[in-house]
Parts: sequence; C-alpha cells; structure tokens
Amino acid sequence: MGQITEFKKINIGGIDVETYVIKFEKDKANGMVPVNKQSHLRPLATINQVNKCISILKSKPKIKRSMWSRRAQEYEAKISSGKIYELAEVVRDLNKGDDLMVDQSYSERQLFEKAYERILSEFQIVLNVSLEDTQKKLDKALKRNLGGQTQPTIAAPKSSATELPVEEPISDTDEPIEE
Repeated sequence: MGQITEFKKINIGGIDVETYVIKFEKDKANGMVPVNKQSHLRPLATINQVNKCISILKSKPKIKRSMWSRRAQEYEAKISSGKIYELAEVVRDLNKGDDLMVDQSYSERQLFEKAYERILSEFQIVLNVSLEDTQKKLDKALKRNLGGQTQPTIAAPKSSATELPVEEPISDTDEPIEE
C-alpha cells in the first residue's frame, strides 16, 4: 500500500511522461506510475468495504480441489489484483485458525502472510485504530485466538514458580541451625 506524494514529469527514451510518485512506507521504497495507467490504482477502502471484507473473512472457506500449484497461482493473482474483496478471500481460504494440527506448506503460509499483512495495513488506516486492535478484529473474524492458547501454557510455569517460594522457608529454617 502506497501514498501518492508528488506529480512528476520525466523523460523516458525522448518521450515526456507524466507520473505519480508513490511512497511505500512499509517497504521504504518509491515507485512511479504513469498518469495514463492510473486505473491500476485504487483509493483506500471505505468503512462499508471493510465491513464486507469482515463478512467474507467470517464466511466458510471455498477451497477448490485443483492442484496446489494451480491454486497458488490463483491466490497470487488475487493478491496482486489490488481488489480488497479478493484479498479477503485469500486470507479466508488460507486461514488455518487455531487448528495447529492442520499441515500448511511453506508456500501456503507465505501467501497467507502476504495477504494478511496487506489487508491488516489497509484495515488499520481505514479503521484508524492501533495495529494491535486491528489485528484483534481480524483474528476474531478469522476465529484465530492464538493468544488465548498460549496463555494457559504461560500460566502453568507461573504457578510452578509460585511453589518455589513455599520451599524457601524450609531453607530459612536450615540457616539458623548452621549458625
């Protein structure tokens, strides 16, 4: 996702071309798009479009039975299309949620993360909330409560750590005997 920062006339092969200079903050890069190709650019999604995307994310995945290589090409095309609804479909279809038992190939995970990051950054700007809150909203729609799963395992060591001080008074009683 980029932001148009300036309008610039450049000369390419003796031809003057009017371009938009686009700054991509996340990638720390700039790009140029000829003015006559501006149809390839789209404005930020509206709040209504974001809400429709959330509905798409909540809906049942539609996974074709074709070969993974074919599906991967289709997912890549949807991600590159710049269409927010198609991006939401990719995130929905590749989401494994909390089901850690489901095998996900490296390329599947890469495509999911690419689509997830793009939709996350646009949602954050449109909703005008913190990255953390945006991620919570996305993860709720996708039924991804990975944070909830890790908490019990973190809590277990804490409870065993609280047992250690209970044993310390025993060593305290040993100290006066040594004196």
